[in-house]
Amino acid sequence: QIQLAESGGGLVQAGGSLRLSCTASGITFKDYALGWFRQAPGKEREFVAAIVWTGTDTYYSDSAKGRFTISRDNAKNTVYLQMNSLKSEDTAVYYCGADHKGWLGLNRPTQYDFWGQGTQVTVSP
Repeated sequence: QIQLAESGGGLVQAGGSLRLSCTASGITFKDYALGWFRQAPGKEREFVAAIVWTGTDTYYSDSAKGRFTISRDNAKNTVYLQMNSLKSEDTAVYYCGADHKGWLGLNRPTQYDFWGQGTQVTVSP
């Protein structure tokens, strides 16, 4: 059974930090690109960051650049999103996705094969 499980969300004050984790099972993790997206109430799912399946390249949205860092640990089947200098507009449910041998188009939700259930991040002003 394929499963992506996000964790690490919570309530944090503006300017604070959180590290999200997404652990996969049921897939050959090293063969997948991983992406983080977020969705706020009433809004579409929005790209945040992605890392290609080889781990050699990363991509960020403009709002994430300089504040967020995506990384992966293939030994632990886990992708991370380190979020610093959080702002109230970062409040959303954060989802991770997996794309087999993903390299391009990782900013599009339709590119991904599997999704987790999401973890809530709330940033208080």
